[in-house]
Amino acid sequence: MTAIWTEPWFPWAVGLAIGLPVLLVVLTEILGALTRRGNPAAKPVRLLRNLVVPVAALFVLLTLASDQSFDLNWVRVVGTVLGFLLILLVLSAFNVAMFSNASEGSWQKRLPSIFVDLARLVLILVGLALLFSWVWGADVGGLVTALGVTSIVIGLALQNAVGSVISGLLLLFEQPFKLGDFLNTPSGRGRVVEVNWRAVHIDTGNGIQIVPNSSLAGASFTNLSQPEGAYVASATVKFSTDDAPHQVSAMLLQVASSLPMLDKHEKPAVSYTGSAGYVVNLPVTSPAREDEALTTFLSWLWYAARRNDLALDGDSTDPVNTPENVRSALAMVGPAFSLGPDYLDTIAPGCRLEQWGAGEIVQSIGQVPDSLRIVITGSLVLTTPFENGQLQFAEVEPGESVGLTALTRQPTTYFAVASGPIVVLKVPRDAVDAAVRTNPALARRIGEQLDNRHTIAEEAVATARQSSGIIAIDDARTALG
Repeated sequence: MTAIWTEPWFPWAVGLAIGLPVLLVVLTEILGALTRRGNPAAKPVRLLRNLVVPVAALFVLLTLASDQSFDLNWVRVVGTVLGFLLILLVLSAFNVAMFSNASEGSWQKRLPSIFVDLARLVLILVGLALLFSWVWGADVGGLVTALGVTSIVIGLALQNAVGSVISGLLLLFEQPFKLGDFLNTPSGRGRVVEVNWRAVHIDTGNGIQIVPNSSLAGASFTNLSQPEGAYVASATVKFSTDDAPHQVSAMLLQVASSLPMLDKHEKPAVSYTGSAGYVVNLPVTSPAREDEALTTFLSWLWYAARRNDLALDGDSTDPVNTPENVRSALAMVGPAFSLGPDYLDTIAPGCRLEQWGAGEIVQSIGQVPDSLRIVITGSLVLTTPFENGQLQFAEVEPGESVGLTALTRQPTTYFAVASGPIVVLKVPRDAVDAAVRTNPALARRIGEQLDNRHTIAEEAVATARQSSGIIAIDDARTALG
């Protein structure tokens, strides 16, 4: 008998028995390390470990270890499967090398993924054709001819659908817009949420509108998100011809500048068009906020026009600010300030009732108030700057006031924002000074209220810093302004 180790298949069998487990263990460790780091190379390594290596081992065993001829059909099947897996492995590794690690702004990142998928499909088909020609001796030329004729017939039958696909490919290649951009098309206006081979999906706010690529490619549309930067929303308003244009323009700019949805790098602009007409340009952060910005602006403008005695749309009537209502409000708050009826009658002509809309800033930070504002109806929210936003620390109820530093001539250290539609009584600074001279106890009361608000604000800032893990490196009073 011939010794087993002298058989021609013995070295291959020993090599597979020892080498295959070792190779699988090594690939498993490499795959684990790549997966933990989130490396895209984990995908081709997983394909290599799970499929390519086992099938290659089987192919070696069948063709070399068993000393069999490659002409056997079942060996050809294994060879075909191995060849297909090698094609997938090469394409997967090429995709990782070329696209997965590409830097932002490179041509690899800008190239639509659909073209990568199409190129991968073509290469797979070409590779399979060559594989079948080599392993099975198939007539690739006849197959290509048959596929070409079939493609022509299918293309004629589906020319409309194919047209949409081609249009979609052209749109993806040209990239006139991207996901998240706002488009204004003949059929609708909204944000692009999906782009596929057949159509573009646009969120109009009232549902998803499906626009075929062929329709979009053949029509003119506006990309509202390009160029980058603020999107300008425009509002057209009219006042009375009796209102001075410089006064109206100043008020329009003041209201527009206080909108929270404005782009911080741009400023609103006002144009006088004649005949008491004005155009206000609002640079907002996104087209999605256009409606919100216009609604808020026009709402706040209604209140501001009445506070400034300007006739928005030709109407300057303010039913709230009447002498009777002013005296009634003074009679309500007078006892709290220890002011007698005679004094209230004296200052009444210089006082007025103001209406403010929800969200309006009644008192800004860093300014010396020109008057004391006492809340009659509604409430004010007091906030102070904190980190990149605002920190609420107190609420001003009816009968309480803001603008207390009008007496001390010091800048304010917090914002006062209307929590809803409110009415405040505006008392001029001169009247406050006269009241303090006749009643020194009022000055002490105002001073105590100022100190109390400073203390509450400091405690709120300290608590917020502790809860967010921030170490206070400066005095809270300094942080307040």
